[in-house]
Amino acid sequence: MLTNQSIGYMNVSVPENIDLAKAIDQLRKEKNAVILAHYYQTGDIQDIADFVGDSLALAQWAAKTKADVIVLCGVHFMGETAKILCPDKKVLVPDLNAGCSLADSCPATEFEKFVKAHPDHTVISYVNTTAAVKALTDVVVTSTNAKQIVESFPADEKIIFGPDRNLGNYINSITGRNMLLWDGACHVHEQFSLEKILLLKKQYPEAEVIAHPECKKVVLTVSDFIGSTAALLKHTIQSDKRQFIVATESGVIHEMRKKSPDKEFIPAPPNDSTCACNECNFMRLNTMQKLYNCLKFELPEIHVDESVQKKAVLPIQRMLELSEKLGL
Repeated sequence: MLTNQSIGYMNVSVPENIDLAKAIDQLRKEKNAVILAHYYQTGDIQDIADFVGDSLALAQWAAKTKADVIVLCGVHFMGETAKILCPDKKVLVPDLNAGCSLADSCPATEFEKFVKAHPDHTVISYVNTTAAVKALTDVVVTSTNAKQIVESFPADEKIIFGPDRNLGNYINSITGRNMLLWDGACHVHEQFSLEKILLLKKQYPEAEVIAHPECKKVVLTVSDFIGSTAALLKHTIQSDKRQFIVATESGVIHEMRKKSPDKEFIPAPPNDSTCACNECNFMRLNTMQKLYNCLKFELPEIHVDESVQKKAVLPIQRMLELSEKLGL
């Protein structure tokens, strides 16, 4: 058995001919564990999870679960968020290597200098950040609630928004705010090809282009609907359209197809000509085998420094309180 910072997961062979779904379900019951999965996970992990959702939903579920063990199938900052909210629970992730390019684009030491250089600003941080960055933050937001939370502040409030410049620019454009933006981005949403989306639009003239606000402005400009992962899913369920060109991580298409099997979902391609869809390589590090071993051995475990946890929990709780107040 080997799990450490260089490996990041339980490097143990899974028994041959095992029914992983049944075995995971049995372990979940034995250990009073709850499996939370992000929409960007592979379909098999989404299907076995107790709850599937975007970052806001995962935080909400983590905050209220009665389970003894939380297994967060997503990326590292999501596991940290769950641990910050539930410091007395054991929080596991299948693979510690499942990081986030957006979180990595905002090192806490550099962000702290940026915040100190603008002491009269309220700090709003996207949930896609490390615990250390959250500890420097006044309120956390997700793409689901960012607009409403920003608008909950007075119109003349000076605001730092980080780390996603694309989401920040989008929020500025629809609220009329002039938030000071940290220069970070998500590698998945940055890579969508406008040219290829326009070619798909010609190929599927009746299709709606739907996009996540982390995409570049040029992609958002040609989109028919812009929203968080959960909002995109909801829109495809409610829309009368039968075809959708989806400009976000392609994992969510699994749930879209489950909810609307009579509709067609076309993944928007990235600039890389070898790819037909856009996947987060970090999200895809989690597998059913790693999930099984994670539950079996209760490793790898997420730890957050107590002093950081006490600071970071405040802006997350504020987000949850504002989201509840706003009906989100």
